Amino acid sequence: MEYDEKLARFRQAHLNPFNKQSGPRQHEQGPGEEAPDVTPEEALPELPAGEPEFRCPERVMDLGLSEDHFSRPVGLFLASDVQQLRQAIEECKQVILELPEQSEKQKDAVVRLIHLRLKLQELKDPNEDEPNIRVLLEHRFYKEKSKSVKQTCDKCNTIIWGLIQTWYTCTGCYYRCHSKCLNLISKPCVSSKVSHQAEYELNICPETGLDSQDYRCAECRAPISLRGVPSEARQCDYTGQYYCSHCHWNDLAVIPARVVHNWDFEPRKVSRCSMRYLALMVSRPVLRLREINPLLFNYVEELVEIRKLRQDILLMKPYFITCREAMEARLLLQLQDRQHFVENDEMYSVQDLLDVHAGRLGCSLTEIHTLFAKHIKLDCERCQAKGFVCELCREGDVLFPFDSHTSVCTDCSAVFHRDCYYDNSTTCPKCARLSLRKQSLLQEPGPDVEA
Repeated sequence: MEYDEKLARFRQAHLNPFNKQSGPRQHEQGPGEEAPDVTPEEALPELPAGEPEFRCPERVMDLGLSEDHFSRPVGLFLASDVQQLRQAIEECKQVILELPEQSEKQKDAVVRLIHLRLKLQELKDPNEDEPNIRVLLEHRFYKEKSKSVKQTCDKCNTIIWGLIQTWYTCTGCYYRCHSKCLNLISKPCVSSKVSHQAEYELNICPETGLDSQDYRCAECRAPISLRGVPSEARQCDYTGQYYCSHCHWNDLAVIPARVVHNWDFEPRKVSRCSMRYLALMVSRPVLRLREINPLLFNYVEELVEIRKLRQDILLMKPYFITCREAMEARLLLQLQDRQHFVENDEMYSVQDLLDVHAGRLGCSLTEIHTLFAKHIKLDCERCQAKGFVCELCREGDVLFPFDSHTSVCTDCSAVFHRDCYYDNSTTCPKCARLSLRKQSLLQEPGPDVEA
């Protein structure tokens, strides 16, 4: 009897919520209806009088009825058009905001939102309809395969969601934008300007004022002002012009004019267009320092050292061109990143000046100079045979034009000891012999001509 009472209490506390017709809550049966048969095992024994009736409606939740097991699973979308998907996305956003932070339900809702956006993107912007290459205003755009979300569209200034959006990158200037923004681009590719007119603005921040721009952005022509209404005017330190916040992201770059005139390498704010142009021009040797600012060599000792090393390398170049071993070893390829170093000693790039300022160029160029000199003076017998003997003293070791203690005649390229060359008040002996030979040839009488 005691066991039956405990069993009755347990069953009473765990009533089956689907059996709503049992017990005193049973609806009245019609005259023609019969009560369902109930076996003795299923019938609940009557509780003794005075015993409280256990009702636990909360325990019904243990059956899992609070979960929506009949809802659509994540990833199954019955919406077939864009409008329905947008409405579902907005509802999902609202649910995410209402749910507790960092809860499992909120994480599930975020996953659902991502799937909804993927479905919407498939309907709006299918990948198979997008070409891999687009050419526009001299830009050559290639469709990107990366799913990274760290990129920003250069046109609309918003994040590129690589997972759900198609985006392109210009191979010339690395301009990035959404596929939907391609037709809105109005600025030509700066790589064309680099190819046709590779030169810097060498005036420091040549500002002309907002009135000369008609109070509009220099690139997109949007209205701007210094008060920030309707849009903030941001000045580019390279061009001196003003831009809106969409065309000027406060990017920092080294200004070539400030480097050449002031030896100032502090980065300053430039527009997006100027930043791309400066990035493409950084390795181009277009700066002739001796003409732009010859006094710079008097104040920057590193430049004097670099110039001497470059002059020596130019003197070594003829040895390598006529040496089979040097050509097989490809020694001149040591300077393949700075090809202008084996062509002249006057042109510099902004990257060269940056490396001079940081102390990197002097060290690397000294190592290359030592390698080249070692091949000519020690390793190669053919190059050693092309050395010189001082014709003034005719003493000492074999001389080479790139040795620090030698001097080279500018007329005949003969090599002498520096002390001998400057101590001798006469001109170069080789040049003197050549001049005497010319004079003797001119003074010799010609053959008699018969009348």
